[in-house]
Amino acid sequence: MGKKVVIAIGGNSLIQDDSRQKVEDQYQAVCETAKHIAGMVAQGYDVIVTHGNGPQVGFILRRSEIAQQVASMHAVPLFICGADTQGAIGYQIQQALDNEFAKRGLAKKAIAVVTQVVVDPHDAAFQKPTKPIGSFYTQEQAAAIQQDHPDWVMVSDAGRGYRRVVASPQPQEIVEKDIIAGLIQSGYCVVGVGGGGIPVVRNADGTLTGVDAVIDKDFASSLLASEIGADVLIISTGVEKVCLNFGRPNQTTLDTVSLSQLKQYAAENHFAPGSMLPKIQAIIRFLEKGGKKAIITNPESLEKAIAGQTGTHIRA
Repeated sequence: MGKKVVIAIGGNSLIQDDSRQKVEDQYQAVCETAKHIAGMVAQGYDVIVTHGNGPQVGFILRRSEIAQQVASMHAVPLFICGADTQGAIGYQIQQALDNEFAKRGLAKKAIAVVTQVVVDPHDAAFQKPTKPIGSFYTQEQAAAIQQDHPDWVMVSDAGRGYRRVVASPQPQEIVEKDIIAGLIQSGYCVVGVGGGGIPVVRNADGTLTGVDAVIDKDFASSLLASEIGADVLIISTGVEKVCLNFGRPNQTTLDTVSLSQLKQYAAENHFAPGSMLPKIQAIIRFLEKGGKKAIITNPESLEKAIAGQTGTHIRA
């Protein structure tokens, strides 16, 4: 076996712009990223792909809302929306990778695993939901929704209207980690923990129950990388390298940094919450749990980054 590499792809990276949001457009974006992942496989790496699903879950929720308003159809629970996106995006990545492997003559197959992630029902995030999902509503619409769903939390979002917010608890356990590890051992390129995984809680009798929440996909990817003993965690994002003083005249890029340096930069508030900071925190967790190396770069630079030619490299 080669070195195990977990690659986390952002859900937004699958949608290139507002004019290209259709399923066909998303698949084209997936195919582009698949070329670079296949290039890593060709170099001998065992690759596990994780992905975001934020925009895609938003689309499903909006369809569900319209169907409920127009045709009185049942609403789709958030955790089911997460499962739906795992299947749809996982299928696209799996197919794109298989096609790319065939073009290159690689004896490799991809497989997508619908993945559950255990969260703590007592996580403080459930008492203070903060993650916005779904559509914007007027104050009147929000009041009507609140009446129909008294357990939902609706908040004003930056003056743009009202939105539902949900909990974003910390991932505790990847339920299918042993299955994923076994598939890697058998030579498969695995797609897993899509969208951070389907949030579930473990009941007193050991059974699992889905809960409406959103797990950060970078935190879930970090946990997966730790639980399967990955050699490298790569977080793919919109920039080739991480920057200090981003967007300012004194902006500087980071090539190679140590874990201690990265923690210092985070403490100095160099990384924006809700953007780069969660990626940095996910990498810190991976390295503190025994990981040796992590990389942050954009999708088109994956092959060059794993070869040490670009990207921001963080070592323990």
